[in-house]
Amino acid sequence: MANTQDIRRRIKSVSNTAQITNAMQLVAASKMKKAQDFATSGRPFAEVLNSVLVNLKANTEDEAHPLLEEREGNKTLVVVITTDKGLCGGLNTNLLRKVDHEGDDETAYVTVGRKGRQALARLKKNLVADFEVSDPAEFAEAKLVAKFVMDKFLEGEYDRVQVAFTRFVSTLSQEPAIETLLPIRSIDLGVDKGSLVTEAESVSVEADKTEDVGGDDYIFEPDPATVLDSVVPYYVNFTVFQMMQESRASEHSARMVAMKSATDNANDMIKDLKLEYNKIRQAAITTELLDITTAMKALD
Repeated sequence: MANTQDIRRRIKSVSNTAQITNAMQLVAASKMKKAQDFATSGRPFAEVLNSVLVNLKANTEDEAHPLLEEREGNKTLVVVITTDKGLCGGLNTNLLRKVDHEGDDETAYVTVGRKGRQALARLKKNLVADFEVSDPAEFAEAKLVAKFVMDKFLEGEYDRVQVAFTRFVSTLSQEPAIETLLPIRSIDLGVDKGSLVTEAESVSVEADKTEDVGGDDYIFEPDPATVLDSVVPYYVNFTVFQMMQESRASEHSARMVAMKSATDNANDMIKDLKLEYNKIRQAAITTELLDITTAMKALD
């Protein structure tokens, strides 16, 4: 059985840990709200832009722009967006498990985030590039990543470009996702689960959106090549940027929840240790009283 000195030492150690995790929880909470606002505010534009490009692709020839070209090969480049720091629960583990499950020997990887680079290097995957981005991510940083993958696709090194990121659902829920970036496909960036939009209203909104971007005939001014050369690269840049925002919102949300859970567990452990300490201390006092009483009776 541990003595009171050992228990006091453990109580002090756990208390220090609880202070650290509580401070990290507060920092994550302060960053979380801003990151969530960035992620949710960019979704409407990203989704409408994606819908327009998907509809445009369906009504134009693949030769209209090289980034719209469908290829028969199976060489895939995957951009993996993870965190730079840990202590965010199973966020990175769940995403990397999905990436490893869906990849094959021909798959190459581009990492954004230290944790993804370390994990893929440890698994001996074909890592072709690594990028570091700030927090919050800047659009210029997303453009560098987008330009790299577009160049690789245009050069014919890869037939498909995908992005693995964590889709933000709510503070308590984040989903690992892999979406095809090139050639352009329909992408699901998720919906704001906290909104009070009913199912009927949601169907109505989707119908209006489809109606807005629909249409079989397009008039390009000055010409299709000029328009697509401007719109398609911008779409790729903004989509990569939006996925980075989704990942950042998921990271801070997961870290806040993980640190809150760690703080609560530390506080529960402190209560149990104090209870054990009081029991041992009470037992020691009782033993001393018995010894004194026995000695007094012996003197009598």
